[in-house]
Amino acid sequence: MIDPRAAVDPSATVVDATVGAFAVVEAGAVLHPGCIVREHAIVRSGCELGPGVVVDSFSVVGGLPQMRGGVPAPGRVRIGAGTVLREGVTVHRPTKPDGCTVVGADCFLMAQSHVGHDSVVGTGVTLANNVMLAGHVQIGDGTFVGGGAGVHQFVRIGQGAMVGGNASISYDVPPFAIAAERNQIHGLNVVGLRRSKMPHADVADLKRCYHSVYCGPGDLRARVQALLADRGCCVDNPGRRFLEFFAGGKRGFCRPRLRRVGGDGECGAE
Repeated sequence: MIDPRAAVDPSATVVDATVGAFAVVEAGAVLHPGCIVREHAIVRSGCELGPGVVVDSFSVVGGLPQMRGGVPAPGRVRIGAGTVLREGVTVHRPTKPDGCTVVGADCFLMAQSHVGHDSVVGTGVTLANNVMLAGHVQIGDGTFVGGGAGVHQFVRIGQGAMVGGNASISYDVPPFAIAAERNQIHGLNVVGLRRSKMPHADVADLKRCYHSVYCGPGDLRARVQALLADRGCCVDNPGRRFLEFFAGGKRGFCRPRLRRVGGDGECGAE
């Protein structure tokens, strides 16, 4: 199923895949069974497409990282099974020879979205049109990023989060939260939690964790450490993952717009 007008290097591994007219598959690329590379798409050296991956027209998988100065020897790009890259999507290679830019299985990257070098996108992630992920970004499983959103380098977005369209995100977004505008948290992703069929007890525990972290005066990290040490609070898995997220990262954390509550503290929870 390779169109005679396609340019497929003899050293590429193409197993029961479809390659359209004028598409390019470079040396050493690997296409697993069921892959479809549409007309005018490019899969560069060092890329591996899992079973059933679709690369639509004018997408480029494995372009060199965008950086000034000398470009290092390229690493690899891995696209998980069943992922769809629509028109004009770009996924760049890592900055180190032993590195890997990863897009997980069952992801949907809409037209013109971009995954920068050294990024790791989890399973079941949706990037809407024109989403821009800078280098070294981490996106958790099941996350949705709205159209036109820009994510700063080294930012982490946790599992099950939702980022609003045209948002500017330069701080970490915790799991299961909604982020919008410029680094603002707008509560938990309740619709996503419902769709995920998370048990009610886990949702209730997650809500307690959210309010405990974002309500009250004092240092956020100190509150998180106290909650992690308290065996009677936030003991279920989703709540625990929410808390443990605050132990890492390099960018700080998105926060709600604070509202005065009573006379002894502030709370941004909704």
